[in-house]
This record gives sequence, structure tokens and C-alpha cells, in this order.
Amino acid sequence: MDTNTAHYIDLARAINHPFRIQEPIPVTIDRLSAALCCTPRNVKFILRRLEENGFIQWKPGRGRGHTSALTFLRGIDEALEASFQELMGKGKIKEAIELIGVTEANETLRERLLSSLNIQMGFHTEAETASGQDVLRMMRGRRPEKLDPAFIFTAFEAYLLGQICSTLVTYDASTESFLPGLAHTWESSEDHTMWVFYLRKSVRFHHGRVMTSRDVKETVQRLFDLNSPAIRSYEDIDQVCVEGEHCIRFYLRRPNLFFLHLFSCIYMSILPYDVDSRTELIGTGPYRISNLSEDVLVLSAFDQYYGIRPHLDRVDIWFVPDSGANERHYELPGADRMKLPADRCGTNSIDYPAWGCKYMLVNFRKKGVHHELAFRQAIRILYNQVALVRELGGNRITPADSFLPWKSSLRDWEEPSLEMARELLASSGYQGERIILAYTIFKDLEEAGWLKQRGAEIGLNIELQTYIQSHEDDSISSADLIMAEEILEDDWQWGLINYFRNEANYLHAYLEPEQSAMLDRELEDFAQLPGEGRAELLDQVEGIIRDQCWLLFGCHVNKRAQLNQSLLGLHAGSFGFLDISKLWIKPAH
Repeated sequence: MDTNTAHYIDLARAINHPFRIQEPIPVTIDRLSAALCCTPRNVKFILRRLEENGFIQWKPGRGRGHTSALTFLRGIDEALEASFQELMGKGKIKEAIELIGVTEANETLRERLLSSLNIQMGFHTEAETASGQDVLRMMRGRRPEKLDPAFIFTAFEAYLLGQICSTLVTYDASTESFLPGLAHTWESSEDHTMWVFYLRKSVRFHHGRVMTSRDVKETVQRLFDLNSPAIRSYEDIDQVCVEGEHCIRFYLRRPNLFFLHLFSCIYMSILPYDVDSRTELIGTGPYRISNLSEDVLVLSAFDQYYGIRPHLDRVDIWFVPDSGANERHYELPGADRMKLPADRCGTNSIDYPAWGCKYMLVNFRKKGVHHELAFRQAIRILYNQVALVRELGGNRITPADSFLPWKSSLRDWEEPSLEMARELLASSGYQGERIILAYTIFKDLEEAGWLKQRGAEIGLNIELQTYIQSHEDDSISSADLIMAEEILEDDWQWGLINYFRNEANYLHAYLEPEQSAMLDRELEDFAQLPGEGRAELLDQVEGIIRDQCWLLFGCHVNKRAQLNQSLLGLHAGSFGFLDISKLWIKPAH
């Protein structure tokens, strides 16, 4: 915050509690000097500045030892909000974000400032834009923990990696086929035990070096060296042969009809062998990282990108703790939305469903009554999908009986009574003990409160516990039930098999080893099957976790983007995010 506001708050903390305005407060220079941690001479200078800027009225005592009077003229909220608007007007976004977190900002003010940040963020011309650069700003609730293709934990991390890195082939969801990526073509043996990729020439990494087949080989080896959660899908690889700089051949231990899926997913983003990607992420994608700090990630268009260069020259992604927004805001510099009427604010929003759903997991690693099927069936009734969508609404669009919306649409829905849940609860042996439900505070707060209330109606004692979606957070190991959300790639078969096999995700963190082993046995021959056979097998595994109530499906959701009306080229990419590499800004007339 600016110096005047900081001094004003320091004075309020020291001498004005409870806070009041327009009321003279007796005070001495020595006391003010202690409050501001400066000399009496500097106190007088600070008071003069505050008075000139309309913060206070100062009436010095006449003569040595006489008490002076200080009158506060602004409310704390008013002072903080004015400072926030001034910082935003000067383009000092980092300082404005920090101001939102000060202790004097109550929840009402914090929500108002966050809303203002949503509206104003990026709507002030920067020096860059004078040279013709197109800059887009986005806001996220927190900084991604790892930007490493070997370790992907959230959909947002995968989305960013897809803008920074490239894969050998790409999956086209509209045709359910594969298109050239870093490889311009490929072929396989008749029995699918050998695959060969022919690489494009003169593809450059962001640090300038030309990509070769050695980079591909080392990228594959890196997954094994780092024990990536994805390596189980690549265990069929027996030998990798580099045949010149632009050809690479893979020999497999057994047929694999799923091989192209493995080389189009984010885990197989090709990295340079001469850079430690654990400390510096270098790719061949349309954007390169030009700055990454605790506050902001700046992506700059890569002029030597082998594909079509992005229209947007730069994308700033600001991390705003506790923003709590489910909507994605895509804003432009140089447009003053605040001066426009509400119904002509220069923005529009689009909704687009994403593969995946919200759901609840049972923590089998913890002892308790939730190991009883009858108890889980009671929770299934409490967490009824139809009631969830009907009563909470919002972006919850349809009940879920699968990760895939089209499968859920085939279900004949019913809504069992809470009395039935009460009977199941009694038969499970539940004795009124506390059941801990873990949830993410911004994504699941409403649902968690709703479930707690419904549980109370049948005598179920639910205690709520928040957690952060993180590689490192193991706080939910103490929970009995965990609310979560899974967003799948456009390549839904890869998304599901990775979910069922990836031992680093929440599912495997809370299944017992014998449950995970059962899933492994079911999926053993997955890659040897053609597409229809794989789909049937995935459906069978979903049936196991559904029928046993290991996982309770909740609802499918819409992802909403707030867009400036000048932002065009809209294309929803994987994970329900807009593909920023295809966005462009329509010039103002």
C-alpha cells in the first residue's frame, strides 16, 4: 500500500481502538513517535502529509507538555479501497494484491476488492502496448507448485504445460484421431510391437537449440529416472533406438494399440536433454516462460515456434490468494470498463462443459465405520446427485454417474428418501461418532455445508475440514470422506486410464493396496485392446468403484470464462480452459 495509507493504519492501530472518525483523540508527540517508529521531527512531517491528503485533522497542543488532538477523517475501509484503486491505476498489481491481504481488510472489503480486481485487472494501458503488443491478463487463486511434465497434479498445471511444451503427436477430439505434432508422421509394425516417429526438422527449443531425436529418448528416460507417476503406462517400452537426428524407434515387450495416446499426453512433453527441467522449464511450445515468481507467471510468445505463432504477445497470470473464483477471467489492457454502463460493459461470458465431474472419495487408509458398505450407501443417498444439482444449482449442470457426461445421461435417475439413509446408517453400526469431511474451501464449501446439514437430519455427525489441492498436503489423511473434482483431457480414454493407474492421485492415496491391486488386474490388458474394447474395460472399472461406493459421483459442471468483447478466436482446449495460443484481440475502431 502507499506510504500515507500505511502510516494512517499504523496510527489507527496504536491510538484509535475501537476505531472512530470525526472525534478528536488526545495524544502526545512522543506517543505518535512510538506508534510510527520514527523521531518527533519525522512525526510532524508525516502528520502534515496526512493532513494535506485529507486523512486526518491535526491540532497541536500549545506549549511544552500540552496534549495535542488527532482526528481521523476516513474509515479504514475507505482508505484501503482508495489506496487499492490508486495502485491499480498505476499498474502496481503486485502491491494491490498484497493490500487485499492486510489484516484491516474485513471479509466484506476483501470481497469488494477482489471483485474490483476481477473487473479492473489489465484495463490500464502499459508501456508495452504503445509499441503494438497485445497483452492478456488472467487471475488464479494460487501459484502452480510444479511446472514439470513428469509430475502433474492439477488441471491448471497441465493446461500451462500445454502452452509451453509440445508432444510428438496431438489428439483431435472432434475426429478422435491423431495429428502431427513434433513428429510429422509415424508408423507401426503390423503387430504393434514396434513404433517409429519421424521428427520435424529445425524445431527449436525456447533456449535456441534445435530439437533432435536424442531429446525424445531422454524425455522418455527421464520419466523412469524420476519415478514419474505416469511410468506404468510406458512400461511396455523395451528399447529406444535413435536413428539419426530426426528418427526414433520404439520396440515394445508386447503389442500396444494405445501407444499414440501415450505420446500425445502432457507427460510426454518433449524437453531438452541439456537443461535441468526441475529448475528451468524449456519447451518448444507457442509460449515461453519469461518470468515466474510468487506473484505472477509471464508467458511470452515464442517467435520461432514451429507452428503458427500466437496472436497474443504476452500473457500475465497473476496469483491472487483467496480469490475463490470458479470463473476464469481473461482481460485486456487499454479498455476502461468502469466507465461503461452495466449492460454494455464490454464483456461477455461463455459456458463450456468439461469432461470429468465433482465427486467424493472414501478414505480406506483410515479405520472407521466408513469401511462398512451400508454406511457408504447411506452417504450415497445423502450425496444424491439429483438433489445436489436441484438444490445448489450454479454451474452444476447435470447429475453424474460417471466421469463422462454422455454416460451419465443414460442413467434413469431416482432420489431415495433420507429415511432410507437413516436405516442404512443404523445397520452399519454407526454410533454417532464424528465423521470428518475434507473439502477445498472455494470449490466445495457450499456442497460441504449442504451435506453436513443433510447428515444432521439423519443423525450423522459430520465435521468439516479444509484442505489445499497440493502435491505436499497430506492433511486430509485424517479425513473419512474427501470432496474432489477431476477434469479430464479431451483424450478421455487416456484421462481415465491415467486416473485409474496414477498412484500419485487422491484415488490411490485412499484406497487400500488390495483395492488398487484389483483395479490393476482389471486393466492389465488395456493397451492390447482396440478402442471399443478399451472403452468397455474402462466402463467396467468405473462400475466397480461405483457399485462398491469407493467413489461417489456428484455432478458435471460448466466452466465459465469472462471475456472482453474484443477477445476473439475462442477455442476450448483440454481441461476446460480456453486455448490462449488461438486468442486474438480485435482492434478498437
